[in-house]
Amino acid sequence: MTAVDDRPTAEIGTARKRKEDARLITGRTRWTDNIVLPGMLHLAMVRSPFAHATITGIDTTAAKAAPGVVAVFTGADIADIQGVNITAWPLNADQKTPDHLPMPSERVAHAGEIVAVVAARSAAAARDAAELVDVDYDELPAVLDLKEAATDAVLAHPGLGTNKSAFWQLDSKEGGTGGDVDEAIEKARADGIVIEREYRQQRLVPAFMEPRSTVVDPTGEQVTMWSATQIPHILRFCIAATTGLPESKIRVIAPDVGGGFGGKLQTTPEEFVTLAVARKLAKPVKYTETRSESMVSAHHGRDQWQRLTLAAEKDGTVTGLKVELLADLGAYAALVGGGVPVLGAWMFNSIYKFPAYRFNTTNYYTNKTWVDAYRGAGRPEATYAIERLMDELATEVGVDPLEIREKNWITHEEFPFTTVAGMTYDSGNYEAATAKAKELFDYDGLRAEQRRRREAGDVVQLGIGVSTFTEMCGLAPSRVLGALNYGAGGWEHASIRMLTTGTVEVITGTSPHGQGHETAWSQIVADRLGVPFENVEVLHGDTQIAPKGMDTYGSRSLVVGGEALVLAADKVIEKAKPLAAHLLEASVDDLEFSGGRFSVRGTDKGVGITDVALSTWTGHDYPEGLELSLDADATFDPTTFSFPHGTHLCAMEVDTETGATTMVRYVCVDDIGNIINPLIVEGQVHGGLVQGIAQALWEGAEYDDQGTLVTGSFVDYTLPTAADTISFVTGHTTSPSTSNSLGTKGVGEAGTIASTPAVVNAIVDAVRHLGVSDIAMPCTPERVWKAIQGGGAGGATTAEAQPHFADEAPNQDPGAGTTDGADQ
Repeated sequence: MTAVDDRPTAEIGTARKRKEDARLITGRTRWTDNIVLPGMLHLAMVRSPFAHATITGIDTTAAKAAPGVVAVFTGADIADIQGVNITAWPLNADQKTPDHLPMPSERVAHAGEIVAVVAARSAAAARDAAELVDVDYDELPAVLDLKEAATDAVLAHPGLGTNKSAFWQLDSKEGGTGGDVDEAIEKARADGIVIEREYRQQRLVPAFMEPRSTVVDPTGEQVTMWSATQIPHILRFCIAATTGLPESKIRVIAPDVGGGFGGKLQTTPEEFVTLAVARKLAKPVKYTETRSESMVSAHHGRDQWQRLTLAAEKDGTVTGLKVELLADLGAYAALVGGGVPVLGAWMFNSIYKFPAYRFNTTNYYTNKTWVDAYRGAGRPEATYAIERLMDELATEVGVDPLEIREKNWITHEEFPFTTVAGMTYDSGNYEAATAKAKELFDYDGLRAEQRRRREAGDVVQLGIGVSTFTEMCGLAPSRVLGALNYGAGGWEHASIRMLTTGTVEVITGTSPHGQGHETAWSQIVADRLGVPFENVEVLHGDTQIAPKGMDTYGSRSLVVGGEALVLAADKVIEKAKPLAAHLLEASVDDLEFSGGRFSVRGTDKGVGITDVALSTWTGHDYPEGLELSLDADATFDPTTFSFPHGTHLCAMEVDTETGATTMVRYVCVDDIGNIINPLIVEGQVHGGLVQGIAQALWEGAEYDDQGTLVTGSFVDYTLPTAADTISFVTGHTTSPSTSNSLGTKGVGEAGTIASTPAVVNAIVDAVRHLGVSDIAMPCTPERVWKAIQGGGAGGATTAEAQPHFADEAPNQDPGAGTTDGADQ
């Protein structure tokens, strides 16, 4: 290893404008929908209007005769080549998983499921002809409510015999990481505090900017698919594994991708159907969804009922936590959908020193759009519940919400710290982040203003919300994922090519969709190799150019993919060293490397690494037996996750006469380890904050009693605009990660994870003195007003009123699918 680690950096930590932005803002992008191929046909999907029905007949005669139509296919027509949407994360061997055909021919299980596809010479002709496809259905009873699904009174998939997919549990007593949570709760009932609450995580739509689009060209030696996807490498694998096409004959390209938020972390029915039609017709074809199609058929996020029981001593010291989830998978077990609730298993205990803990989730099917990862994936759900609960504990004890947190959190002297869930946090400083956030927020001043308004009986009350969080990100360690029955690894791959003219090509297995990888990766490599930032080109998203990779999700790109870059760059330096020594007529042991230049220790003799690269091309002067290449590959598989953390503070005004809420101030101080590009980080934090705040205040996917998505457009699904938000105050503290040499922790999901409870805690805090203890999300003015009028929960429910959790549900095996968490 060379001494590059100790030299001053010129790029890392610099707020560079993104390389990507010039082409994005000047329209020189290559979105999938921009791709036009010779002879290309266009597709339109025919979708079921029913949530649950058998298909008794499909008449395509009129559609086939329509102008411009080339072909119409049903599920039966492509049954032999359409493949299947697989799940990569079955929780255990007992999991029930219905077949998820891209285009079924016998039964549909949710509104929006594809039943036929039209191929025509224009997109308009295809859409018009799709209206002419006549499908006969026999409607079946549909199960749409998660708690009703747990009773099995109506079955989403009658052939399974149950709506239950799987049960999974983590218990600190069984795993040896803590005590018996039932004993802790019983002791607290006798001589302490027990708080029981139930929270609802509503269903959300990822609502990415660019609708999903797929182009397939089957006419060459390979089948080439362009797709607006987060996972080109995983998509290629799934196609090969289920369609019979050899993997070597499949090329998947993710060109410029306009956002994902987990919503493009999927192999979709539309991708498989487009591929099947292209193969059937031996012609290039394109499908681009409409926004309404995206809302109803692209996967949704969240959708959980959470029941929590917290035990504490009378002074507020926590002694136990029990978490029971019901998770709605929708109609199918998506790629990682069944595992999303499990990702929260290690985060409900958060930053607190619980001595005893039990988590379980029971996953159920309903006749709604399938659910999978959405920004944060399991971690926002966990953070919301525990941060709401800690506010309840503070109220019970009669202390400030920050005081109860400080009483129970891990202190900075205690790191590394192994939690009751068995996860080892390597570094952190919750005290520093909180102190900085309080200062930026003017916490004491706003508390004084709150007291003044309460004493005066103001119509507009002020509430202060707190969210102190950590998250498990950098989804990676392959051994851990294997122990959890996850179907893939967590490693990441990178290659560096030293070109002869002094420029550098970086090939990464991560696949960005707005994160700024091209910029940040260039900064890392420029610093490591001592070459100009402008001379680094980053290539990604093409399985032929970047044949190895695990793609982008779970805040893994920097902490896993970035470290692979570092390893590859170090290999380049090591490969260059003997050739540089030869060119300098010096011993390898006498060489130093700094600022992109090899020098002989104690002399002014030196040679640049780009000159060494040129010498490998000429090959005129090199030692016998030396490989004439500086190019290098590296794969990094971390041994653990990374754990960013932070403190978020929110001030909300609530009009007690109307229920209207107004955000007054929002401050967040995040510790994400070392920062590569502050400008990119700021953008990630701001975007995450808006998404988390939107869940608290505005967003929610709602179905009617027939299974129709009634929030199927942006008229009814209320996404915020810039006019709906305020300017945020952000800050950072730094405790570098010890699990990678860059010291980074990840930031892509932090804002979303922390902001939702901060906002809801603030709203409840504003009206708690009026008897309000909870308000169901989204906290619309109507719900807030009803809570104030009723002095209650505003649409939220109490735990005692809700049956059918894990210990009560029919057909429940409380011992199935357990894990001890000891290898975490």
